[in-house]
Amino acid sequence: MSSDQAVHAEPKAAESGEFEPKLIVFCCNWCSYAGADLAGVSRLQMPTNFRVIRTMCSARVDPEFVLRAFANGADGVLILGCHPADCHYIGGNYRTRRRIALLRVLLEQYGFNPDRLRLEWVSASEGQKFQKTIKEFNEVVKEMGPNPINDE
Repeated sequence: MSSDQAVHAEPKAAESGEFEPKLIVFCCNWCSYAGADLAGVSRLQMPTNFRVIRTMCSARVDPEFVLRAFANGADGVLILGCHPADCHYIGGNYRTRRRIALLRVLLEQYGFNPDRLRLEWVSASEGQKFQKTIKEFNEVVKEMGPNPINDE
């Protein structure tokens, strides 16, 4: 199976008729990605319907990346970064917070539920918080249903 096929593969739960959202998770390299790794190494149970994109900092997530994810069929986008004041790039997560707040307003203006985009802070030692965040976000997006673009 090619990597392109893997990205677009439907989760097994979709075969049973139950909607499983496609989630994109942007993780900062220094904290959130390590938290995701800790969750995996600890064998914490999580949904498997998300793809992690590793970035050097949450501030490196361009709003265009988020909009493209939605345009390409993602049902939800989660951005995870270092806790405020713990950013390895000084104030990256403060810029991210402002940028995501504006992006949520833009999504709402285009008729998207802004809850499809979420920002959280997860440190390297918070594998359980990573698991909890993924599970909660998955349930929120599942309740909202598929991305409206997918219906067109």
